[in-house]
Amino acid sequence: MLTEEQNQLLTRVGPGTPMGSLLRRYWMPVAGVSEFESCHTKAIRLMGEDLVLYKDLSGNFGLIDRHCPHRRADMSFGMAEANGLRCSYHGWAFDASGQCVAQPFQDTVFPERNYKCSVQTLAYPVEVKAGLVWAYMGPLPAPCVPDWEPFSRPNGFTQIVISSIPCNWFQCQENSIDPVHFEWMHENWGKRLLQGESASYGPKHLKLDFEEFEYGFVYKRVREDTDESHPYWTIGRTALWPNAFFLGEHFEWRVPIDDENTLSVVWKFSHVPKDREPYLQARIPTWTGPIKDEKGNWITSHVMNQDFTAWIGQGRIADRTKEKLGVSDRGIVMMRRRFFDELERVAAGQEPKGLMRDPAKNVCVPLPVASVNTAFTNLTTAEILADPMKSVRLTSYIFQAGQPDWVQQEYEQAMGISLQAFSGLPGGRSAS
Repeated sequence: MLTEEQNQLLTRVGPGTPMGSLLRRYWMPVAGVSEFESCHTKAIRLMGEDLVLYKDLSGNFGLIDRHCPHRRADMSFGMAEANGLRCSYHGWAFDASGQCVAQPFQDTVFPERNYKCSVQTLAYPVEVKAGLVWAYMGPLPAPCVPDWEPFSRPNGFTQIVISSIPCNWFQCQENSIDPVHFEWMHENWGKRLLQGESASYGPKHLKLDFEEFEYGFVYKRVREDTDESHPYWTIGRTALWPNAFFLGEHFEWRVPIDDENTLSVVWKFSHVPKDREPYLQARIPTWTGPIKDEKGNWITSHVMNQDFTAWIGQGRIADRTKEKLGVSDRGIVMMRRRFFDELERVAAGQEPKGLMRDPAKNVCVPLPVASVNTAFTNLTTAEILADPMKSVRLTSYIFQAGQPDWVQQEYEQAMGISLQAFSGLPGGRSAS
């Protein structure tokens, strides 16, 4: 268990907090580029700060304070201009650096005063990569936005799913280094939800190991249906530093909205069957994943929706002073210790773990991949459909409920199949 002070260190992310200072040194995905096809602004809250993300008429993105410094009007109602965003209240305009570039009345009546040059609003750097809009809120110069290898994979259909989760980010990220939860939550409980009390239990975990590497941690496991020659043991799964999970064909980021809310951002790549190659995706769709059904109940049908219930069920901020960890939690202890060490490094003015500073090295950066049960690469449609696990991943979206019809249609056109409603994972196999 942790002390209350230690728990506060891990969970508080507002300006001036130790964890807030650490996380602000990393680029965070905050939106999908395709969200701005029909609008120019999006109000967002990041690490306790209220901001507005916008796309100007030249196609450039900016991230500034949500409230205009003039009279505090809401800039999410602003008007996109050729080089920035204009407040809809009195017309003051700001560029991506936060500099005021226009004050219509003052510029007309007292042009010689040039008062706009003395007005600045809060602004943060923004970049676009892999169909995502990334924000950096830390000290300059900013590091590189990581160019992970999956971002460059050809012949695939990618989609981005965004959800707002009402709990602290750290309990979400601890899930990334907790292999045993797959056995119980996604397999045993998932089957129980579908089949009732007659559902059988899946293969047990027999052996676990955890290792740290430059960009995070890997967990390794042996279950009753595998052995030490299996990639799940020889390679493992990646808990990506500081706030993500990588499972071979998709990333899950847990971006702090504030101390009690988290933005779940999923980037999911699906390789098209071999008989559908070559395939070039024109755009990456972004959709919002619901967490409750029409009756107001938590959705539990899909893999990540099940995760959400576990995270939310721990409370807005998990009280780690009351927990009793077991032997399967060695990875969680390892990750917490690394965070405490990195908090001390930042407080001492040192560079934290995992930043990329050299653009020459930040090209198609590989990560550990053990997705032998899920990859469609070099397989025909018939070969995929012949494998129960691969088939369910091809013909349904297993990760989150609520995939819109228009995204389903784009996916079906790319993959050459008809999507079916997700009805659970095949027996005896885990979600990841």
